[in-house]
Amino acid sequence: MKISHAVVMKAPLLGPLLILLFVASLSAAERIDKAGKIDPVLPLEVKCEGRYSHHLQGVCSDESAIYWSFTTSLVKTDRDGKVIKKVEVANHHGDLCLQDGKLYVAVNLGKFNDPKGNADSWVYVYEAKSLEEIARHEIQQVFHGAGGMGFRDGHFFVVGGLPEAFEENYVYEYDGNFNFVKRHVIPSGHTHLGIQTATYSEGRWWFGCYGTPAVLLVTNDDFEMLGRHPFNCSLGVEALADGRLLVGSGRCESGKGCDGKVRMAVPDAEKGLRILKPNE
Repeated sequence: MKISHAVVMKAPLLGPLLILLFVASLSAAERIDKAGKIDPVLPLEVKCEGRYSHHLQGVCSDESAIYWSFTTSLVKTDRDGKVIKKVEVANHHGDLCLQDGKLYVAVNLGKFNDPKGNADSWVYVYEAKSLEEIARHEIQQVFHGAGGMGFRDGHFFVVGGLPEAFEENYVYEYDGNFNFVKRHVIPSGHTHLGIQTATYSEGRWWFGCYGTPAVLLVTNDDFEMLGRHPFNCSLGVEALADGRLLVGSGRCESGKGCDGKVRMAVPDAEKGLRILKPNE
């Protein structure tokens, strides 16, 4: 629905009832900000249409779509969750990030979390518009298997598995052409199967980990610990331009498959992240 700015600016003169009707008429991809302009922002919760053979591994988004990795399916939806395109992919596609119209997905084809390093770690690259695969990059330095990735200042950062004996996590840095730069160490203590999801926002790294309870790790630019919180973003965490984050979740049912959704969250000094509620 398209509304002229002139109509929006006059809305306060129409009375409270007409204002409520006007706001309600907007699609889920349109909201009114404090300046009275229509902005294409995400709803507080978006459910991905359909069910899939394996669970959600990660999410990312742009101004018109949300991208979901369901382990063996790569899915593109609109910002209301309606499927635009989906393709079957190799097992195991993990977390993903989006840069310059391309999707970059952390992929492990070997043994994940193997102490002897029998992983086979890659980054697969897809055109965001079509989901057509356009490149593959070996990243065999990711010793225990690539599981997630993020992007910052022209470089890619890959995370992955962590066997039981280890009390620190690792982040593998690559330049824009996937030349290996450095392995960073996070003094996090052990997290179950390492780190699954990653994103950079507002001067901090946000890492989602499995566990009971699931764990959120927060670090600074140098991967020094800023917090370890019992918060679950192990199925997806994505930075938005306004400082908010998308948090993925989902569940699997025997015989029915797996679903996925994203919810809006904001940084929280005590909880790490906090899921936004309506009217916040």
